[in-house]
Amino acid sequence: MKNYTLFAFLFFSLSNFAQIKGTITDEKGNPLPFVSVFEENTYFGTTSNEQGKYQLNVKEPGKNKIIFQYLGFKTQKLSVASDSKTVTLDVKMSEESFTLNEVIIDSKNNPADAIIKSAIANKKENSDKTGRYTADFYSKGMFKVKDLPKKILGQKVDLGEDMASNLDSTGTGILYLSETISKITFEKPDKLKEKIIASKISGNNRGYSYNTAALSTYDFYDNTLDFDVKLISPIADNAFSYYKYKLEGTFFNDNKQQINKIKVTPKRDKEPVFEGYIYIVDDSFAIYAIDLDIKGYRMKNEFTEIMSLKQSFSYNSANKIWSKNAQTLSFNAGFFGIKFSGNFNYVYSNYEFPASFEKKTFGNEIVAFETNANKKDNAFWNEIRPIPLTIEESTDYTKKDSLQIIRKSRKYMDSIDAKNNKFKIWDILMGYDYKNTFKKYSFDYKGLLNLSSLSFNTVQGFNLDSGFSFKKWNEEKGKSTSISTTFNYGFSDERLRVTGEFSHRFNNINYASIWASGGTKTAQVNGAEPITKFINSISSLFFKDNYIKLYNLEFAQINYGQDVANGINLNAKIAYEQRKPLFNTTDYAFFKKDDVYSSNNPLAPNDFITPAFDLHHLFKTTVSARINFGNKYISRPDGRFNVKNEKYPTVFLAFEKAFAANEKKYEFERVGASVQYDLSLGNKGILGTNFRAGKFFNAENIAFIDYRHFNGNQTHIGTTERYLNVFNLMPYYSNSTNDSYFEMHLEHNDMGFVTNKIPLINLLKSTMNIGFHSLSIPDRKPYTEFTIGLDNLGFGKFKLFRVDYVHSYQGGIQQNGVVFGLKILNVLD
Repeated sequence: MKNYTLFAFLFFSLSNFAQIKGTITDEKGNPLPFVSVFEENTYFGTTSNEQGKYQLNVKEPGKNKIIFQYLGFKTQKLSVASDSKTVTLDVKMSEESFTLNEVIIDSKNNPADAIIKSAIANKKENSDKTGRYTADFYSKGMFKVKDLPKKILGQKVDLGEDMASNLDSTGTGILYLSETISKITFEKPDKLKEKIIASKISGNNRGYSYNTAALSTYDFYDNTLDFDVKLISPIADNAFSYYKYKLEGTFFNDNKQQINKIKVTPKRDKEPVFEGYIYIVDDSFAIYAIDLDIKGYRMKNEFTEIMSLKQSFSYNSANKIWSKNAQTLSFNAGFFGIKFSGNFNYVYSNYEFPASFEKKTFGNEIVAFETNANKKDNAFWNEIRPIPLTIEESTDYTKKDSLQIIRKSRKYMDSIDAKNNKFKIWDILMGYDYKNTFKKYSFDYKGLLNLSSLSFNTVQGFNLDSGFSFKKWNEEKGKSTSISTTFNYGFSDERLRVTGEFSHRFNNINYASIWASGGTKTAQVNGAEPITKFINSISSLFFKDNYIKLYNLEFAQINYGQDVANGINLNAKIAYEQRKPLFNTTDYAFFKKDDVYSSNNPLAPNDFITPAFDLHHLFKTTVSARINFGNKYISRPDGRFNVKNEKYPTVFLAFEKAFAANEKKYEFERVGASVQYDLSLGNKGILGTNFRAGKFFNAENIAFIDYRHFNGNQTHIGTTERYLNVFNLMPYYSNSTNDSYFEMHLEHNDMGFVTNKIPLINLLKSTMNIGFHSLSIPDRKPYTEFTIGLDNLGFGKFKLFRVDYVHSYQGGIQQNGVVFGLKILNVLD
């Protein structure tokens, strides 16, 4: 009933509007895109599309004048006298005549500097005027590709049959097109509530657009704007440290207000800055318009060539508020000769600026969709859409909506599956996938020659993984079920090990899930697996280093987890485990054939007879919680999607108990906790933190496997994006404990704040990491590490490397080393 009432209200409201539409051109007849069109002294507005076409719903044509506002062109104010429901009004705009009084511009007397200083001094007052509002919001997003090849580096580009059919023979076309209509409630700095009334994705009537208002809140009154990197606003408090300004001219708008056009130029090319133009109103020093570009390397995104952001503001003489009525964000990107482009248009209208909101206006739900938001028909969209579709967009909707009917038919799905499911003889080695799209299930055979199939260790020698998996899913209900088995054969120990796993997710609301697994496998003594199979294979075969320490695990376990409250996820596990020590069975290596591997005993690397523990078994239960404080979420008919609140840390709590062991000494309890938090330092970077602590009880004689092991690294190769869970030079098992422990990891990434200012270094377009790592355990001197290095290194657009110098200290023993970060390696395991 509630949805029906809202729809009826919208329909009634629209039926009382008249529509003005037409084409806006310059004096030569060229269409002008993204012209702001709005009623004078109201908050009803729109913009023209790429072809200069616009449409504006007004209550009473003739009562209010229509304003046409476009940067570089004279603002026009026109009255429309008509009783018709539809009025056609084509507008021809002439270029603005900028004037600049004769002034002497020098380093001590730059009129642009004076204007910017006034804008900075008045920005809090201007910002506060729009610090609290409700508004109608419209967004349209389009993503295109050009010149997509059939293969890249010899590998076939597989977009899927549906997406590939959107491209022409040259590999060009629209990959994504969507629109949303919503009502938003906002209060600075970041309180937002959005109700999406209508959502449309070309070729997907079950989809929900991600074009939300939360992604469009770029406020230049703030000191920084978030584009992954914090970019400096041209009117930030410290803007003069980053920009030079030039007054290129002034003009008067229709309200006789003087507008200053100021060119914004970076002082240093590699800094996180904009360039282009900012328009400032002379009396209030409010923002009139934004026309700024961002180069990709300035926001540490090498694949983006350039991004353009345009904003226009309208003035209401009744409340004297300049409010943003339109915004356009566009970009060009590319790699390997492929060109991508995107264009996102946003329209704000029907503003209200209340003095305050009720206490419970804002909650943890930041976006909610009406139940039938994605079911609105074309008549609804044609009536309510503020920006007319271009011919290209209309064609895309028509084509994809027609194809959608075909693509969702069983006959089509079966034909595509039959093509993709065709078995080839080499699939026996390379792997094979079978999929039934209509019935929503798939089958996968891993093969024998995948990158992660073959590895080497001293216990098994060369060993090969393969296996099978089956998955069934239901997107609408958020359900999925999978069953898999993995076979591992060691050629040196001549043993086959098999494991199996079953998992089921019940829904997308609380993400209730259950897992069950069991079988036999080799497991690392440190269950966190600090050394990957790939890195260990290289270390062993090329350098005769034996870092990975393995034991034989026969197990059966079951897990259950779900969100029990907003931001709180609980997980419980019970497992039976039989642990058996293993020994080296091979001394093979490519090089250093006369050297000897260390033993498989992490406590005695030169003892090849004594195991690190005796054969035993036990039961273990673990209860853990993850708490995201201040957690936000998006509610959609097909699920609830959590959005982490970056203001607050994430806390992990765990209780572990071992019981029913074959010997009492193996039983114990452990409690543990960790706190992870990223502290934003504005344009000075991000300080990542990870604190962990724990305590064992009744654990004097437990097996070494159950000790708390810490992630060391003796390979000098880093495989993760950040080093917030590793000690870069610490031997893997040198500080393992069955008592209390506390570890601390701090890593500050300057995001270029320092490196952008250093000659020659700034040519690398890199960032600097400074880290501190510390570990404290009883009866041993603390272990500490200091690191400094460069991240975001690479060739051209591919920034996949980092290099760190590390100094460690423990009990008078100091080490120095260099760690090479190869981020691409984490995809090989």
